[in-house]
Amino acid sequence: MAVTGRLGLLALFGALVVGLLAPSDAGLLAVGGVLLVLVVVDLVLAGSVRALAFSRSGDTSVRLGEPCEVTLVVANPGGRTVRGALRDAWPPSAGALDRHAVKVPAGERRAFVTALRPTRRGDRTAARVTVRSVGPLGLAARQGSHEVPWTVRVLPPFHSRKHLPSRLARLQQLDGRNAVLIRGQGTEFDSLREYVIGDDVRSIDWRATARAADVMVRTWRPERDRHVVLVLDTGRVSAGRVGDAPRLDAAMDAALLLAALASRAGDRVDLLAYDRRLRAAVQGSSGASLVNAMAPLEPSLIETDARGMVAEVLQRTRRRALVVLLTGLDAAPLEEGLFPVLSSLTARHELIVASVADPRVAEMLTARGDAEAVYDAAAASRTVAERQRVTERLGRHGVSVVDAVPEELPPALADRYLALKAAGRL
Repeated sequence: MAVTGRLGLLALFGALVVGLLAPSDAGLLAVGGVLLVLVVVDLVLAGSVRALAFSRSGDTSVRLGEPCEVTLVVANPGGRTVRGALRDAWPPSAGALDRHAVKVPAGERRAFVTALRPTRRGDRTAARVTVRSVGPLGLAARQGSHEVPWTVRVLPPFHSRKHLPSRLARLQQLDGRNAVLIRGQGTEFDSLREYVIGDDVRSIDWRATARAADVMVRTWRPERDRHVVLVLDTGRVSAGRVGDAPRLDAAMDAALLLAALASRAGDRVDLLAYDRRLRAAVQGSSGASLVNAMAPLEPSLIETDARGMVAEVLQRTRRRALVVLLTGLDAAPLEEGLFPVLSSLTARHELIVASVADPRVAEMLTARGDAEAVYDAAAASRTVAERQRVTERLGRHGVSVVDAVPEELPPALADRYLALKAAGRL
C-alpha cells in the first residue's frame, strides 16, 4: 500500500494519534480512528493492480536520434476502475517519456503511447510497468509492477546517405549508361558503336568495321557480381572517441555508404566484425540485414588479434575480393598485428585500409599561443608523421589507404571504390 497526498499524511498522523494518545484523550483518539478507517476504506475501494493485463505493440527498430513509439494496452478485468498513474520504465538511453495518467474502467482497456528518442545504438529493452491505483478519496493507493517485455533495436544513423546520389551518378557513368568508355582488366564488353573523335583507337573493332560502313568501337562496362568484404575492427582502437562518438560509429557510417553503393553496382557485400573473436558476420547482405548486424556492436577494450582476423577473412572468402578493413593507423598495433600477416591477405585480395582521423589533431598542429600549445603542436606533428609512414608502408604492399576525419571518410572511401572500378582493379 502507498499512502498519497496531504490527506495521506494526515491519515498517518491519525494512526500515530491512535497509537500514542492516552485513553483519556477521547476526542483526538476518535479523530485519529476516523482517519485511519477512511484510509483503509479508500485502499479497499481502489482498483486492483495485480489483476491488470498488459500487451505491447509498435516500433521494433529506429535510427539513432530519431523518434519512435511503443503502445502499451492495459486491460482491467476487475470490478473497480483503476485510476492514478502509470510508469512505463525504459533505460535512460532510450529517451522515454514514460509517465502517464491512467484511468481504466472495470472490464475495459486503454492504450498508452510511450515516445522514445534513443541516444545510443543497440537493443533498448523495456524494464517494468508500474501502476499506482488511487482510491476514490485520494487517501491511499495500491501499487504494483509488471514485466511487459519489448525491445527496440537502435540502428546506426547513416548520416552519409546524403552522399549516395552523387556517387550513384558516377557509378552510372562507369556502368556505360552515359556512353563513357572504360578500359581495364576488370571490365566486360558491352556493345559496339560508331567511332567519334576522342575515342581510344585501341577500342576499334576491326572485324566489325570491315562489315560496316563506319569505323566501329567497343564499349566496356565494369564487371558486376564482384565480392566486397567489409571488416570492422571492434578492438581497442575503435573505442577512442572522436568528437561525441567512438571511432567505431564513424567506421560504420563509412561501411554503410560503401555497402549501399556496391549493392547498387551489382556486387555482393559481406560484413565481418572482429577483435579477438567474431562479433558479427553477414554474407550476401541486404541493407537491412547489414545495419541490423551493426546495431548492437560495441568496442572491446582489448587488442585486436590481427592474425585471427585475417584467417577469418581468408576462410570465408575463397575467390578474389575487395577487402575493406576499417581500423586504426596507429603504428604499434599494426607493427605487431597486421604487418606480419599482410602478405597472406594481399596475395589473394585487393585491400583497402580505412581509418578515422581525429580533426583535433589538425587543430593542434597550428596552435602557437603558449608553451602548452607548442607542445600540443609537436605531439600532433609526430602523430601525423607516424600515420604517413604507416600509409607509405602499406602502399608498398599494394594496399590503398583512406585516412580522413569522420565527416569525410564515407565519401572518400566510396570514391576509392569507384576509382578501383574505373581502373579495372575490381
